[in-house]
Order: sequence, then structure tokens, then C-alpha cells
Amino acid sequence: MRTTVGIIGAGPAGLLLARLLHNEGIDSVVLESRDRDYVERRQRAGILEQGTVDVLRAAGAGERMDREGLRHDGIELRFARRRHRIDFPALTGGSSVMVYAQTEVCKDLIALRLREGGPLLFEAEALAIEDVTTERPRVRFRHKGQEDVLECDYVVGCDGFWGVSRKAVPAELSRVFERSYPFGWLGILADVAPSHDELVYARHERGFALLSMRTPVTSRLYLQVPEGTDAGEWSDDEIWDELERRLETADDWTLARGPVTAKSVTPMRSHVHEPMRHGRLFLAGDAAHIVPPTGAKGLNLAVGDVTTFARALTHRRDTGSSARLDAYSETCLRRVWQAERFSYEMTTLLHRFPDASPFDERIQLARLERLVLSRAAETDLADGYTGFPLE
Repeated sequence: MRTTVGIIGAGPAGLLLARLLHNEGIDSVVLESRDRDYVERRQRAGILEQGTVDVLRAAGAGERMDREGLRHDGIELRFARRRHRIDFPALTGGSSVMVYAQTEVCKDLIALRLREGGPLLFEAEALAIEDVTTERPRVRFRHKGQEDVLECDYVVGCDGFWGVSRKAVPAELSRVFERSYPFGWLGILADVAPSHDELVYARHERGFALLSMRTPVTSRLYLQVPEGTDAGEWSDDEIWDELERRLETADDWTLARGPVTAKSVTPMRSHVHEPMRHGRLFLAGDAAHIVPPTGAKGLNLAVGDVTTFARALTHRRDTGSSARLDAYSETCLRRVWQAERFSYEMTTLLHRFPDASPFDERIQLARLERLVLSRAAETDLADGYTGFPLE
């Protein structure tokens, strides 16, 4: 099998890259180790930055998002039983975010690929990436019990943290930057209308809480819990009781309860792999970087990576210059580190650390007070939340 770009992974990054290349007349093959049903069901991110929304629309993949997604013009911060809204358009010159689940983005892009694009092979496990420092890299993969080889000009690894792509970068050339947090998020999906029309980020002496949503009738909520917590240790009533405590306000706001349909614990960590390119292998999304979910950056960073690659390859085809491809890692990492910074600041702003001193907690409250009182501080948060520019 032969193609221009071999894409490993049919998450939103790989699928969007295939779409962007298709629109430019560049052929690609997508290899995905899981079946289609799994890809369309796995619950991940749900907040799309302004830049991600713009890219999906320009790619012809935004019709259902615009019809069913929920535009949000702000978030609410809660601490000391007080409420403070951050108005995104007023602070950023018009930017907002869209609540639209990653599962739905994948469904839209899969439908487009199968209807208009090139090969998309499910249950095709990438086994190894070879010859990436030559002009003819190869991906060995297994599909329907048979081993095969995909020959290509470029390989883009969108296969996540545990995939084969990052392992193809020699250890002596790699630098890894990591931070793990001593807590996780206990998250639930519930069949109940959201109790607020925008996301609510709450700092509480018992720990962080987040009120989010997936649809107008489906709520997504999170609680900070100790690292290593088993979701089964918490009953549904215990979760709702704790959410009520941490989201409590001084006014008459109330939290609506409903049947819990899913429950899981997400670990909190940061990870960056440098470089994001080795020869003709390019890393994108979780294959190169992970952020704690507090800043809603994971999916959006992946979109930035593949958009950067697609533009660079188009530039190479149109001009003969490989300068933008050569600069891929540096270009992406500038944005990645800004997102890591933002996610770190949101995480340390809102979570209760088990070893925090009284001084640390006062500083945390002072940072929140600064956001309430300073338009400059509000603007910095709004700029970061709605997204850093795609270069």
C-alpha cells in the first residue's frame, strides 16, 4: 500500500488531518487500532476553542457542530460561596468556545472520510515505524489478521501516549518534561439538564469541583479526589452530596440531580516530548503532549498540531520549500508550552493540594481575588481559555 501521508490513529487529530489533506488534494491513509464503534463512543474532551471551531468550519466539518453544539461566551468562577463571571467576547474581541463532545467531532469526521475521503482502516494496529530518516518511511501494521506495509512520504503519529509513534524517536534524541499531581478528577455523566448555562469552576476548602455539560439534557460534573481513587468507592448519592457542598453559593442557586450513567476517575498530569519531529515522522496530540484537563486544552492542542502540519505540507507542495515542515516541532511547541502554562495555572489556582500550608491557601485566594478585581487578569484568563493563535 502506498500513500503520501500515513496517519496513525483515528482520533480527532488523525481524522481532522486526513480531512485537511483531502481538501488540499493530498492523499493519505488512516490506520486505527480500534473498531469504529469504540472510536465513536470513547468519552474525552468537550470544549472547543474558537480556533478549533474555525478550523472545523473551514474544513467542511462544522455543520452539525453549529446546529447542535452549545456556544459559551464565558465561565463562572466560584470561591468563598461567591460567583464571578468571565465574559469572553468582551475581553477577547469576540472569541468564545463551543461545547461539543469529542465523540461527536469524530463521528462527523468519520462520516466525511468514508463518504468523500481516502482509506480509513479500523482494527488496523500499527506495529512499527521504519526508515523515518529516509524519503520512504514505512509503517508495518496488522489488519484483519494479516500483516501489511504502508509506504509513504511522511508519517504523522496521532496514536496517543501509548502508541508506537513516540517510541520511534530515538531515546538519545528525546527530552521529556513531566509533572504529576497528587489528585485526580472523579467524573460523572448524568441524565439531567445542566444546573447552569455555562461551565462553573469552583474552588472549595474540600477540593475543586466543575459543573459542565454535553448537551442541553446531559450534565458532566467532576470532583477533585485523591490520587488512586477508585470510582466505585463513591455512591451516586455521595457524589451529588459532595458536588452540592463544593458548588454552594450564598444566593438561591441549586444543583439539579439526575441518574448517573457513567462514572470514572481521570489522573492529572502534564507531559511534553521534545522534539515533535524526527526525520519524516511528525508527532501530534497526546503522542507528543498531555495537559491536565483543567484548561480544556488537550483536543485543541491536537487540532493546532495537525493544522500546522497540513499547512506546512501544502506550502512544501506549492513552493518547493521545506522550511515550514522543518520548523514544525518548534512552531507547535511554542503553543504547547503556552497551553501547559495555562493549564498549570488553572490547576494550581483551583485545586486544594494536600501539602498546602495556610500561606499557600491565602495566596490561592489572593489570586482569585485578583481575577475578580482586575480586568487585565480576567483578559489573560479569557485569552488562554478561548485559545492561543494557530501559527
